[in-house]
Amino acid sequence: MSEDLLSMSAAELIEQYRMRRASPVEAAQAALDRIDRLNPIYNAFVLVDAERALKDARASEARWSKGAPAGSVDGIPATVKDLIVTEGWPTRRGSLTIDPNQPWTEDGPPVARLREQGAVFLGKTTTPEFGWKGVTDSRLSGITVNPWDARLTPGGSSGGAAVAAALGLGHLHVATDGGGSIRIPAGFCGLFGFKPTFGVVPVHPHSGALTLWHQGPIARTVGDAELMLRVIARDDPRDWYRVPSREAEYARTGERDARGLRIAYSRTLGYANVEPEVAALVDQGVRQFEALGAEVDELDLELEDPIAIMQPLWSVALALAIEPMSPQQRNLVDPPLLDLAAPGLVMSALEYRRLEQRREAFARRMCLLHREYDLLITPQLAVTAFEAGSEVPRGTGRTRWWEWSPFTYPFNLSQQPAATVPCGFTRAGLPVALQVVGDKFADAKVLRAARAFEMAHPFRMPQVNSASARPMATSTRA
Repeated sequence: MSEDLLSMSAAELIEQYRMRRASPVEAAQAALDRIDRLNPIYNAFVLVDAERALKDARASEARWSKGAPAGSVDGIPATVKDLIVTEGWPTRRGSLTIDPNQPWTEDGPPVARLREQGAVFLGKTTTPEFGWKGVTDSRLSGITVNPWDARLTPGGSSGGAAVAAALGLGHLHVATDGGGSIRIPAGFCGLFGFKPTFGVVPVHPHSGALTLWHQGPIARTVGDAELMLRVIARDDPRDWYRVPSREAEYARTGERDARGLRIAYSRTLGYANVEPEVAALVDQGVRQFEALGAEVDELDLELEDPIAIMQPLWSVALALAIEPMSPQQRNLVDPPLLDLAAPGLVMSALEYRRLEQRREAFARRMCLLHREYDLLITPQLAVTAFEAGSEVPRGTGRTRWWEWSPFTYPFNLSQQPAATVPCGFTRAGLPVALQVVGDKFADAKVLRAARAFEMAHPFRMPQVNSASARPMATSTRA
C-alpha cells in the first residue's frame, strides 16, 4: 500500500486520508524510503529532513483523525527548490558562497501557504548555482540526472524538483522560472510544469531577475498543479508586485475539452531550429487539440530572437549576486556565471532602460496576438535530453543553454502564463512536450487546454527501478 500511495494523485491521496484507508505518516514514510533508495542515483535533493517531515506528518494525522484537516493539502508530501527561502533549512541556492550556518527564519510565500494548509515538506531540491542555466549541476550538490535515463540531464534549473516529481518523491513540488526553469525540466522529464502570470504567485525575497522570475508547480498531473495553485496563488504582503488573489480561478470547472478555443500554432516563432523528431511529435499534439474541438491556425510569427533583450537582463541579475562577493567567494563560483555577469557590472542605467523599452515592445506584440487567439502553442524545447554534466548537447556547435531552449524565455519577458504539456516520446524513449501560452491573467484557459489534452492522452511516468541506473552524488541530511 505504501508504494501505491506514491503513484496516486494528491487528490486521490486526500480521499484515502478522508476514508481512513491511509495516513499522512504512511505517505511521508513511503516517500522518505524511496528517497533513501533513489536519491543516491538521481540526486534530486540537496537536503532531506526526515525527522521534521515525520513530525509534521504525525500532526497532520492527528488533524485527520479528528476530521479537521488544516486545508486542501493537509498531509500531502511536498518539496521546495533550493532557491526559495524555507524556515529552519539553509537556502544555499546551489552555491558554495552561501554560509548555511546563519538564521533561516522565514518561509517564502508559496512555502508558507502550503505549510499553513498542512503540507508535509520532505526537503529541498537541487538547482544549479543561482539557477543560472538550463541544466542541474553545481559544485555544491553535484550532477542531477534524468529519471528516464540516468546518463542524461533532467534540464534545469528546477531539475531536482522535476526528478522528484517523476520518481514519486513527493506530490507537490515548488519550483522557480526566470527563463524556463520550470518548463525545461518538465519537458525533459515528461511532466506538467506551469509558470503562472507574473504576480499571481507572490514571491519573497525576489531574485536579481525581479520581474522575470516566477514561482509555480511541477507535478505529475494538471489536477495536482491546480490543487497546488489554489493554495499558493494567495495574497502575501511581502511582495509588492503581487496581484489580487486568484485562487478561485484555479478551481476545476466542468470543461474537459478544448471546444471553442482559438489557438495559434508556431513551430519556430520565426527564429528557432527544432529537431525533426521533436517537431513531428509536437505537430501530432497540435492536431489532437483540433480533435478536441479547438480551432487551430498555423502562423509564422516572424519574431526576432528576443535573447538579445533577455541575455543582458540576465547579466544584470547575475551581477547583483556577484557584486557583493569577496575575491575568495568569487573563486568558488561556477566560472561561466562570472563571465555572464561581467557585462551587467558595467551596464549604465540608460542602457538598462532601453532594454526594458524593447521588452515592453515585445510583450505588447504578444498581448496583441491574444486579441485574436486564446492560446499560442509552440514546441517546449528544440531538443530532447542530452548528456548529464553538459550545458549543451555535445557536437552541436551550441555554446549556451538558450540555444536549445528558444521557446521559454520569451514568455518571461512578457510575463505570460505558460504550461509544459507532455505530448509523446521519441524512438529512443525520451519525452517530448509542447508549450501552451496564454494572455496575461488567462491562466485558467491554459490549464483548461492542458487538462483537456491530458484527459485524452494521460501522461506517462518512468518506472521506478534503481537497479538500472548508475550511482550519482548524494544529498546531505538535516
